[in-house]
Amino acid sequence: MSRKRAIVLYLHVHQPHRIREYSIFNAGQDHNYFFDEQWEARTNNHKILKKVAEKSYIPTNTLLLDLLHKHPEFRVSISITGTILEQMEYWAPDVLQSFQELVKTGRVEIVGETFHHSLAFFFSRTEFEAQVQMHRDKIQQLFGVTPVIFRNTELSYNNDLAYWADQAGYKGILTEGWDPVLQWRSPNFVYRPAYTENIRLLMKNYRLSDDIAFRFSNKEWAQWPLTANKFVHWVDQLDEQQTNINLFMDYETFGEHQWEETGIYDFMHHMPETFLRGEGNTFMTPSEAIDAFEPVDFVDVPHTITWADTERDLTAWLGNDMQKEAMRLLYEVEHDVLQSGDSKLIEDWRRMQTSDHPYYMCTKWFKDGDVHAYFSPYESPYDAFIYFMNALRDLKLRTKQYNKEGV
Repeated sequence: MSRKRAIVLYLHVHQPHRIREYSIFNAGQDHNYFFDEQWEARTNNHKILKKVAEKSYIPTNTLLLDLLHKHPEFRVSISITGTILEQMEYWAPDVLQSFQELVKTGRVEIVGETFHHSLAFFFSRTEFEAQVQMHRDKIQQLFGVTPVIFRNTELSYNNDLAYWADQAGYKGILTEGWDPVLQWRSPNFVYRPAYTENIRLLMKNYRLSDDIAFRFSNKEWAQWPLTANKFVHWVDQLDEQQTNINLFMDYETFGEHQWEETGIYDFMHHMPETFLRGEGNTFMTPSEAIDAFEPVDFVDVPHTITWADTERDLTAWLGNDMQKEAMRLLYEVEHDVLQSGDSKLIEDWRRMQTSDHPYYMCTKWFKDGDVHAYFSPYESPYDAFIYFMNALRDLKLRTKQYNKEGV
């Protein structure tokens, strides 16, 4: 019998509600943290969504739909946060519809996560579970499906998260295939998380994923230019016992991080056809891979890993005192915010939980620092901290007022 080998292609879609240049003088006066005309004219949530949609989402969805029609074996999975779904509903319903058309094919699996792309799991289990349910409800409302695979924000993962997801009934969970965790093992298998009964673990092949997501346009890279034939050759040269090659990356890899001029769309157009020529080669969703392949071992992850930076930990979001203090104070008001019962206050508090906010406060330099600066709309991480804390100050004043008046 011929071997069976699958590429599991997973793409993550997210844009935050960025906090505007909110000064201390706004606190107590202006409760709009995410918009004003002057700041929006320079860099704003609406404009950024439109730009990314035009450069990435629309052409990528057009390509993926074409691949799904052309190749019955082609599959892709996506996670799409509640924050960007909200923005698409407000400003870009045509883009939302293009995602819905992908899912209607029945060969695109949506992965569950927190609605607000937050770090709530590490601060409040109650809030975390509320956001997971919010995301599940939104996916059901817009796409008519319920996720059975889970990923936490930034692929953050540890044994506790796997145990939670197992108890919550998820079929599988995704994370980074980090060498210190895998040790002698390959990410190209299905695994079982430690201390779980039923759930399965798929781990990113970061080398092959990053060849596309980060190195594709780098002319200094020894393997440049990366062609479909070259990439498929690398996959086909892997040990034939390895069953699933997990390619995990941001959706914006296509058209935004790697511009159209780099040839990224041409690569993606030809890669599936080239791979499918190989005997036994196919594509699978995470659910299909879990059904097709038995776990070969269990993986123990007592300490949190993520898919970010060279350390693959939470230091991109919680690595300095500004980040730690901002998140501590934000979650400190959880009880009072929820007790207020005010939907707008609660919505603002949850939008401030989005992991992008502490990410913008990161002070790492060297090669990781360039990546952080690329994504930030602020002049410096200190500005990001100041605007966030000013907004939080106003949110705390509003919370105190609501609860004082019993509104």
